[in-house]
Amino acid sequence: MALSTLSSSSSTLSLNTSLFNKPLNPKSSSFTLPRPRHKTPFLAAANNPISDIVLSDTPYPQSESETLYDDKPREECGVVGIYGDPEASRLCYLALHALQHRGQEGAGIVAVNNNVLQSITGVGLVSDVFNETKLDQLPGSLAIGHVRYSTAGQSMLKNVQPFVAGYRFGSVGVAHNGNLVNYGTLRAELEECGSIFNTTSDTEVVLHLIATSKQRPFILRIVDACEKIEGAYSIVFVTEDKLVAVRDPHGFRPLVMGRRANGAVVFASETCALDLIEATYEREVFPGEVIVVDKEGVQSLCLMSHPQPKQCIFEHIYFALPNSVVFGRSVYDSRRQFGEILATESPVDCDVVIAVPDSGVVAALGYAAKAGVPFQQGLIRSHYVGRTFIEPSQKIRDFGVKLKLSPVRAVLEGKRVVVVDDSIVRGTTSSKIVRLLKEAGAKEVHMRIASPPIIGSCYYGVDTPSSEELISNRMNVEEIRKFIGSDSLAFLPFDSLTGLLGNESPNFCYACFSGNYPIEPKELKVKRVGDFVDDGLNGSLESIDGGWVQANRNIKEVKVGGT
Repeated sequence: MALSTLSSSSSTLSLNTSLFNKPLNPKSSSFTLPRPRHKTPFLAAANNPISDIVLSDTPYPQSESETLYDDKPREECGVVGIYGDPEASRLCYLALHALQHRGQEGAGIVAVNNNVLQSITGVGLVSDVFNETKLDQLPGSLAIGHVRYSTAGQSMLKNVQPFVAGYRFGSVGVAHNGNLVNYGTLRAELEECGSIFNTTSDTEVVLHLIATSKQRPFILRIVDACEKIEGAYSIVFVTEDKLVAVRDPHGFRPLVMGRRANGAVVFASETCALDLIEATYEREVFPGEVIVVDKEGVQSLCLMSHPQPKQCIFEHIYFALPNSVVFGRSVYDSRRQFGEILATESPVDCDVVIAVPDSGVVAALGYAAKAGVPFQQGLIRSHYVGRTFIEPSQKIRDFGVKLKLSPVRAVLEGKRVVVVDDSIVRGTTSSKIVRLLKEAGAKEVHMRIASPPIIGSCYYGVDTPSSEELISNRMNVEEIRKFIGSDSLAFLPFDSLTGLLGNESPNFCYACFSGNYPIEPKELKVKRVGDFVDDGLNGSLESIDGGWVQANRNIKEVKVGGT
């Protein structure tokens, strides 16, 4: 369905309201948004990009050397927005619980009450950050929330979203899922014009672009900002009276819209969040679309002309929960079919099929059903391992993996075992898992991977290592098999993956498998998802170690900041 166009040179917007039950104005197809009449105050219980109000006493997690290393790609975050429910902040809290798998480093909620944006953020899980007392401090029928994952260094409190910023026309809160590939260029330009940054998050760039935009009204400021940023972004904004959802023109990261029985409108990164708060799924936010929700109703605007969608295929391979519908497809069905393809194209004589929990379970069920071999729990995952642990003074081999995964000898002993996992990144964890299984008595261990080999870094909101660290970029399949010690190894064939998706195949991004990037980074180095090692205030951006990944070598260096 075609969306109407939006001109950033005018404050009159052309709308398409036929998609919704509640049109903006039944007598007219256009409207003019009023200019804000006053500034909106805001309160906060954590550091914000512009305001330092009250510091949380939540302790920072331990350094990365003390964390339980997990050799998987990581999603940056999950977002939620709710308009029109008197318990908006509590519903945000529940929805963030459902999205906790997308980020466990920090969480926050911004609620609007009597035209005041009130913010509470903190480091840790949603249940660590919020309690009944804190939620009582967030009244109102309008709220946004965020769960966050950082990729390097400590999870600095000041980088936990949602961010709240004040500017001359009021205040705005923002929660962002994704990554901007031109972050360095934009930040340098803004700093040259006098902007002061208080975080290392690319999301703060969006706030500065909105604040410095000359467009009127607020919606046009968002459009103006989004025309300057490049990369992946699914964003929810909140003002004193509006909830706004935006998705980048390629639609890299998911964002869905639903509605509760009382008419409240909900946006979330996955449909599992809608399910928990009893909101009915209506549709995705379209790539390149801006949806504005206020007292006039729901308005659908076209952000900009958009190319063919390039949705992240890893949402179906690993990131999303199996009970979610992402990009219009059931994640459970996708993963089950990945396993069936592996059983058909890479069969092996075996006695039992097991999974690396939890992300490999559905694909393993598909493999077992297709192969006619029983599926059993050969690895039990501990759900009580936190970010930190104390290792005994006497060295125990594979200690970290043993803390998290325990083999079941009764399932494995004397058996030929097929173990299904979603991906191999560096290969270190896979080699430890194979060793665990053989030490538990497995006669043979055959690895089946429910994705093609990962050969490239992601610049669109997924934390992947540099290409030099990716084992599939350095070794062929047989070399990887020898490295991890399995008796056989097979990946999901790329052609079979695209064949499964059929006519929808061109709408997905496969850059991590192919090295073909829908948006090439324009900078020599591209900011990784999440934090830098330090807080971004000491030293130049170039001096910060670990916060950047090398862009494609065939891309020429571009000077930033006009110098």
